[in-house]
Amino acid sequence: MTSSVPSFKLRPPAQPPHLLSRPRLLRRLDVATEPVVVVSAPAGAGKTVLLTEWSRASAARGPCAWLSLDAHDNAPDRLWAGVLGALRHARPELPAHLDDGEWRADAWLAEILPNLVTGLGAAGPLTLILDGLESVTDADAMRTLADFLTRLPHGFRIVLSTRHVPGSPLPTLRARGLLAELDQRDLAFTPEEAWAVLTELLGSAPAPEISAALYEATEGWAAGLCLMGRTLARSADEADTKGNMARGRRAVTDYLATEVLHRLTTEQRRFLLRTGVLDQLSVGPCQALAGERAGVLLHELARTVQLLVPVAAEPSAYRHHRALSSLLSEVLEAEAAHTIASLHRSAAQWYSRHGHTTAAVRHWMLGGDESAAVASVLESWERALSAGRGAQVSQWLDLLPPRTVAADARLCVVAAMAALSAGSPVAARRWLDVARLRQTGRQTVGEGSTVSDAAAVAQAVACCLLGEVLTADRLGESAVAGTLPLTSWRALAGTARGAALLWTRRYEEAEALLGEATRDAHAAGHGLALVRALGLRTVCALLAGRHELARILGDEALEEVATLGLERHFVSVPAYIGRAGLLLEKGLVEEAEAVLADAEAALAGSPRTEGEPHMRALWHFMRSRLESARRETDAARKSREAAERAAARCESPGMLTDLLGRAGEDTAAPAAAPRPQDLSLGERRVLRALCGTLTLREIASELFVSHNTVKTQVRAIFRKLDAHDRSEAVARARQCGVL
Repeated sequence: MTSSVPSFKLRPPAQPPHLLSRPRLLRRLDVATEPVVVVSAPAGAGKTVLLTEWSRASAARGPCAWLSLDAHDNAPDRLWAGVLGALRHARPELPAHLDDGEWRADAWLAEILPNLVTGLGAAGPLTLILDGLESVTDADAMRTLADFLTRLPHGFRIVLSTRHVPGSPLPTLRARGLLAELDQRDLAFTPEEAWAVLTELLGSAPAPEISAALYEATEGWAAGLCLMGRTLARSADEADTKGNMARGRRAVTDYLATEVLHRLTTEQRRFLLRTGVLDQLSVGPCQALAGERAGVLLHELARTVQLLVPVAAEPSAYRHHRALSSLLSEVLEAEAAHTIASLHRSAAQWYSRHGHTTAAVRHWMLGGDESAAVASVLESWERALSAGRGAQVSQWLDLLPPRTVAADARLCVVAAMAALSAGSPVAARRWLDVARLRQTGRQTVGEGSTVSDAAAVAQAVACCLLGEVLTADRLGESAVAGTLPLTSWRALAGTARGAALLWTRRYEEAEALLGEATRDAHAAGHGLALVRALGLRTVCALLAGRHELARILGDEALEEVATLGLERHFVSVPAYIGRAGLLLEKGLVEEAEAVLADAEAALAGSPRTEGEPHMRALWHFMRSRLESARRETDAARKSREAAERAAARCESPGMLTDLLGRAGEDTAAPAAAPRPQDLSLGERRVLRALCGTLTLREIASELFVSHNTVKTQVRAIFRKLDAHDRSEAVARARQCGVL
């Protein structure tokens, strides 16, 4: 293995000017006790600079050998000739027989390796730094190095510096606790280090916005920061910040093109360019853009280029380093601009098929297919909203041009529903006003509903959240009559109407309607409507004095809250308040306080100036009861006053007035005698007809309504008047002054 090793390969290269010492990394190397240390990071990360400084500083702790590897060393005999040359340069007294004879594969394990290990073990402590290990790709050379690493003699340390993430035997060494590692995240400059190196390069401290911009563009990558810093330092026109930054980015892309892109195979280069349009690199989208071998190439390049940054939230997924992304965009624009739109559309198709709507909409828009982007939103919004992901729906709409959303009545309804999910009924109403102006024909939105019916339901929900009375003037007829088809829209409408009945003390009717809304929400899979309906039923049962039913409904509601992850969504507030009320009934003050804290956190999801005045008033009322139970009079008074202020914002405070009028008494509300205003106009017409001898079908014909509508109204009349037949209903109506 005797051969001449150039002397420049046996010593560290000269340090660059404006060297920034990195004590945090030097300490990491100093305290590492493992026999193998790997410093693995992309080109320009500062590996050689760091190890050069460390090797010179560590000379006092023992001899340190250095070998700079290059393509010449890509064979077993030349690799080991270089290694032995470096070792002998540091320790001339090494036994002479170590480099006698020729390297032979059949003699490696039997003779050469044992002699090497024995000779080094007898020579005392020694550190060997191999810089540029990525140059050695020969399988036999890497196998022999792996053999050596697993048999290092006591007192011998080896430091490997490489642009590639090494393979065998590192996993084995890692498992045995024999390996220390520094990777690209460790070598990246911290913001403070970046500021220090820029100050040194520029001769004065950079403006905070310049330092932040450079750090964001380079992500702390040493070469990028230094290149941009030197470019700015050379710029004659210091006022031309934008131009100077552009020249700095140009220097960075030139470096990356030379050190990364031009060293790739044709297949690797094509893969990087075609996937350059993606925000996140995972196997599926990459295969859609770059072919079946994309998965292999992705993991290969993640290991070798190391400018593909792992995405923490997604295993086996990466993103381009920002500097690399800029280079790929520039090259793709220059070499294949005509393919960019088609690449975005291919990505959008894959994301659409796999339910990734955010990425799909973004790529449809970048691919120039606005209609497909709109279709993706309209196809996915209801499922996302029903699961409580209204913010995600708003994000999709934000990806569309504002004029597109405002011109489409369906999208206006979607925007209104997203606003309602966020607890912003005022914003929702603005969108509904636009929807009415844009509506044409019988367009459908969501599952099985026309735009007009959907807008009426949204209006009902908005009224409910604003504490307003539901009237036919404010709503579409279908939302009032409850004739929507069995979809999530009917569940939402029923929940809104049930809440209105609850606040006006009509507990039995509210329970019946909210029960139907619960069934509809279950059938439609609408999580938000289900949680809200169950929570309102809990409050309804509590106020009606049916505590066991309130406990059952509250448990079911809170179970759904936990399952759907809606603990901090305002729809969970009724369930929390119902549970707190039950706990207060049992005298469990501490437990009630914890539940009321959860309710308060959930209410924060609804803008304080807009939504849920009834619920806010009820929360303050429960809080006042809690403070009263503790004998904290002042706190109870303040909570009561806050409840009164919230109730004053409701058009129909209803039962809130009763509760606040007897604060501290039993929560259950007494059953109220029916009043004329409890019956709707249609129900009164039917009630007058019941005074005669007409059958229900004949009454329907006389009133020009359907037979089913009359039956529904008769059942409501019997329920409201606590009657079992028509004669008893008429008698009760006359007794109460309804007739």
